[in-house]
Amino acid sequence: MSAALPTSSREWHLVARPHGWPKAEDFALREAPVSAPAEGRVLVRNLHFSVDPYMRGRMNDVKSYTPPFKLDHPMEGGAVGEVVASNAEGFAVGDHVLHGLGWREYADVPAKHAVKVDASLAPLSAYLGVLGMTGLTAYAGLFDVASFKEGDAVFVSGAAGAVGSQVGQMAKLKGASRVIGSAGSDEKVKLLVEEYGFDAAFNYKNGPVAEQLREAAPDGIDVYFDNVGGEHLEAAISSFNVHGRATICGMIAQYNATEPTPGPRNLALVIGKRLRLQGMLVNDHTDLQGQFVQEVAGWLASGELKYRETVVEGIENGFDAFLGLLRGENTGKMIVSLG
Repeated sequence: MSAALPTSSREWHLVARPHGWPKAEDFALREAPVSAPAEGRVLVRNLHFSVDPYMRGRMNDVKSYTPPFKLDHPMEGGAVGEVVASNAEGFAVGDHVLHGLGWREYADVPAKHAVKVDASLAPLSAYLGVLGMTGLTAYAGLFDVASFKEGDAVFVSGAAGAVGSQVGQMAKLKGASRVIGSAGSDEKVKLLVEEYGFDAAFNYKNGPVAEQLREAAPDGIDVYFDNVGGEHLEAAISSFNVHGRATICGMIAQYNATEPTPGPRNLALVIGKRLRLQGMLVNDHTDLQGQFVQEVAGWLASGELKYRETVVEGIENGFDAFLGLLRGENTGKMIVSLG
């Protein structure tokens, strides 16, 4: 056990289920008592926590692949921090761990749900992004779900986000013939081409997606990594070559919609082109974790893989960071840093 422990911790609670776009009054930052960890548990001072698009779905009271957040309880999500008290074998004060109890200053974590991480391999925040869930999502979604092979032309929507930016670079590193990305600002488009090495990119707000994609991929596409849904998915189906494959990872374009959103109107093309559209959840691919960390840590060390983070300082700004993420104000992984 360790010396003087904190007596309280601030944590974000969901107090009402958002209808459409989340509002400040749906959330509350509250104080909670902190006590020494029981047997088999560790007390972690969170240094960084993650805000992610999937969290919007957990705010709704609907049956899904992961249970909804409970009202008047702390929300959850990826976090990385330092063990300040341990009552579990194999964990010592000072160890850095990755766990799922974010949105709070101190977390009382079952040791079986904490994973030690190495701060010498990469900055700790990287374990929430490029070396964490978003990185594994990109890796598994491209190589496993979309069956990427050398020579494929790849289109990525939401390409300047944490997942999309990794997908495009990984495709290039593995021999894609062409990588195209879409993003929501001219600055992000420039970043995709100049820093991440995409062959082409466009701002989806500058005109119909289908037209811009046709121009960027005159020979069609073989793989589509979908983070957006809606008009982007319809455009990809139009541009697909025969035997094209789509990984359906996210549909951020409709997460805050209060009415049903129309599906692609050109689904009949799936037949003639023999397309494969497959949904993915990163939790199905944990068997790739070791291979993924090894390969990606190598790319990071060599400088071949680049990543960006948008860091918001202070737990009191947690809700603003989440809303900013939904509005696309982040470049790369959105992180809340507790410093």
